[in-house]
Amino acid sequence: MTSNPLLRWAQRTSLVTQIVIALLAGVALAVLFPNATPKVAILGTLFISALKAVAPVLVFILVVAAISNHRPGQATHLRPVLALYLVGTLSAAIVGVTASMWFPSTLVLQGAAEAANGPTRIQDVMLTLLMNVVDNPVRALMNANYIGILAWAVAFGMALRHASAGTRAVMADLSAGITLIIQLVIRFAPLGILGLVASTFSEAGEQALWGYAHLLGVLMGCMVFVALVVNPLIVFAVLRNNPYPLVFTCLRESGVTAFFTRSSAANIPINLALAKRLNLNEDTYSIAIPLGATINMAGAAITISVLSLAAVHTLGIAVDVPTALLLCVVAAVCACGASGVAGGSLLLIPLACSLFGISNDVAMQVVAIGFIIGILQDSAETALNSSTDVLFTAVACRAAERPLAR
Repeated sequence: MTSNPLLRWAQRTSLVTQIVIALLAGVALAVLFPNATPKVAILGTLFISALKAVAPVLVFILVVAAISNHRPGQATHLRPVLALYLVGTLSAAIVGVTASMWFPSTLVLQGAAEAANGPTRIQDVMLTLLMNVVDNPVRALMNANYIGILAWAVAFGMALRHASAGTRAVMADLSAGITLIIQLVIRFAPLGILGLVASTFSEAGEQALWGYAHLLGVLMGCMVFVALVVNPLIVFAVLRNNPYPLVFTCLRESGVTAFFTRSSAANIPINLALAKRLNLNEDTYSIAIPLGATINMAGAAITISVLSLAAVHTLGIAVDVPTALLLCVVAAVCACGASGVAGGSLLLIPLACSLFGISNDVAMQVVAIGFIIGILQDSAETALNSSTDVLFTAVACRAAERPLAR
């Protein structure tokens, strides 16, 4: 055991508590000692730089590992569950985009004016998209071309599905390794947030905090709407009965736990136990729930779409309806690759921002803001993601068993 009291305190204190303390300390430092904020700002710069360095590799390895290790047809009723996961995630992305268009958020970013010129027509977006898809994979990783990274990752993943078991195991190990690196970077989030909040608040004052509050309000409102309106509508469309008893059961017994663990992967045992109590098909839920912890990410789709459009509104980029629809699809696809660690969805925001020609530097500032509001945002996102896993699994099982009961 370490003898350093500071390290012992950091090990005993949750990351959420540390971020709250860093947030308050950053505001206090900017108010009481404004001349000291430039020296502390280096912590925020280093944190953003670390995120920029690891995010491209994270996207590439996670997608390759997920596709190469996927084996279709392993469980009964799995296809309907996957269909519900897809519909739920896409619906959440549409809610996030719509809310962002109705209640646009603007943020205080460094160097935002330099990136204010983006594509204004769907034709420009599609042309840029196609050019990025065929980019050199090495150059895509070096330049953080996330569309190219995603395209090459899908290609490699499909090719490696026919590789030996040892090769696929290596990809799974690489995925676990990059996840550990992300966890290490995120452990330094309190120090980074201290520097970011201190420098931002000293320059922008209450304007920055109002922007954070508005953004958090849009995010939380979208997640509550999806949990209490969109998901019940999907359940009713499939089962044709009152959806709220099942919805509230999943929110109460899965969502509350996930809110505090802030990890869909950590909540898998809770969901498996709940599925057993609901008398679901074990062959289905034993596969569908762990799979849902990886690809069923309605909350992540909301986070990606809302924060990406916050960057778009901040830079004054015009968004037409076709481009907004394309963003919904991209946000849903990005959400399916969100990492299982706390705050993992934030690292996929640059991929969505690249649709609008937003530079990686600006996108990573938005990611850092996401960590600032992530105290509530990430908890609510995980609660929505995890409770929806068991909800849609239960719906698919009950829909499949209904004809047998007649």
